[in-house]
Amino acid sequence: MAFPKKVRLVEVGPRDGLQNEPNPIDTATKLALIDRLGAAGIGYIEAASFVSPKWVPQMADHREVMTGLTRRQGVTYAALTPNLKGLEAALACGVEEVAVFGAASEAFSQKNINCSVAESLERFAPVLERAKAANVRVRGYVSCVLGCPYEGEISPAKVAEVSKALFEMGCYEVSLGDTIGVGTPLAAKRMVEAVSRDIPMEKLAAHFHDTYGQALANLYAVLEEGISVVDSSVAGLGGCPYAKGASGNVASEDVVYLLNGLGIETGIDLNKLAETGTWITQTIGRPNRSKVGVALAAK
Repeated sequence: MAFPKKVRLVEVGPRDGLQNEPNPIDTATKLALIDRLGAAGIGYIEAASFVSPKWVPQMADHREVMTGLTRRQGVTYAALTPNLKGLEAALACGVEEVAVFGAASEAFSQKNINCSVAESLERFAPVLERAKAANVRVRGYVSCVLGCPYEGEISPAKVAEVSKALFEMGCYEVSLGDTIGVGTPLAAKRMVEAVSRDIPMEKLAAHFHDTYGQALANLYAVLEEGISVVDSSVAGLGGCPYAKGASGNVASEDVVYLLNGLGIETGIDLNKLAETGTWITQTIGRPNRSKVGVALAAK
């Protein structure tokens, strides 16, 4: 299988990367992060999450972030909207694209959003309808595609079923998330093969966590299958909430370095991206989890 010629990076640092940070991060820092990422050539940034501040206090300033950002031409600024209330609030801020998330694991769905997988999908139907009416595109996330903290292994067929439901409901792209980072390359390939029987490969994205150090190997495996959209987080921001102290998202710098080495186009300036990773981790007092970022900073 040939590698894609071009890969679109979906930067989730400002949302997925920061949402579990225990100390409040001011809005100005979030806006500066988003702006620096855009300046480094990233064309898709998940900027905020319209969830209840009670559940995710770090995202309480979602309105200020979405209305305060300086929009660069050619950059999409998206937000996570788990329900209709969140979507309405996001639409009021002029959001151009939103995301909803389901899980491939029943136990995870129950513990995370207190309902079954089928019920969670039903809840998204009105969100997708409303977004469509507002001419806003919706991206779908599926969590626990390679394993669940409560159920263990997840069958590729279950992942395919949930992904297909989101796609048929109107999500233009489905992002496959290894939420706890337990996947290995062969499992990743098999999972993507199963999902791509129902959904065209160009409508799928990989969202792999690096908890067990497998994210880049897994990405290489699915790039070979034809995946051409990758979710990542600058400096590897965002721990895994289910494994204390574990690393979460794969670092954007490491992904871009890998893609550069494969001759795959991204349109991203690696040095600027790495400088952004160094700046944000120093600003919020976090270790930089990007191997490439640390190596470039030491030069």
